[in-house]
Amino acid sequence: MSLPQKAFKRLLYPADIIAQCVRWYLAYSLSLRNLEEMMAECGISVDHSTLHRWVIRLVLLLGQAFRWHKRCPGRRWRMDETDIKIRGQWRYLYRAVDTEGQTINFLLTAKRDAAATLRFFRKAIRYHGRPEMVTIDRSGANTAALTTLPPGRPDEEIITIRQNKYLNNLIEQDHRNIKRRTRAMLGFKSFRRAQTLLPGIELIHMIRKGQYGHPGGDVLSPAEQFYLMAV
Repeated sequence: MSLPQKAFKRLLYPADIIAQCVRWYLAYSLSLRNLEEMMAECGISVDHSTLHRWVIRLVLLLGQAFRWHKRCPGRRWRMDETDIKIRGQWRYLYRAVDTEGQTINFLLTAKRDAAATLRFFRKAIRYHGRPEMVTIDRSGANTAALTTLPPGRPDEEIITIRQNKYLNNLIEQDHRNIKRRTRAMLGFKSFRRAQTLLPGIELIHMIRKGQYGHPGGDVLSPAEQFYLMAV
């Protein structure tokens, strides 16, 4: 039994209803009260606070389940950061994609500096190995972080750093999905809540891009792939 299925066993509502509510909230520009009204029209009485607990509880488990079947990305990365508003202040979401647009990794940080960039690359390399090339903008912090990365194994090549603002259009366009969904939320109320919800939004985005590599998922729609993983 998967981790999400174990979590569903302790909840009073049917698993398919919970999974549908969580997916709709992460995938579309809906507030929790919008979702509460939609469920009421379907004859299902559920409070918006309960919906919020479902999302918070399941996003982490779904991320763990997805990681087992995530397709391996390429080794040429495009990295950039975008700003996210939290309690009226701008925070920074570091993201990277490969040359096909597949998401490598992401990390929300309070500051935009070399230390934050280094944390991001260490996390990405821990899950996906060292890249051959990284394309970044002309930020000095990003360059400093890449040059201070510890060396890899003797058989691994040195990471090539390419600085070109215009070659990073791919990652800048990919930011749009995240910005569109978070804009509807009117900003996050806390840094911790943003850390919880952003991985769920990224998860939906990766499934849409075809990064869920489950053996039985290739012929399914993105929604069906989500339910295959969750239920």
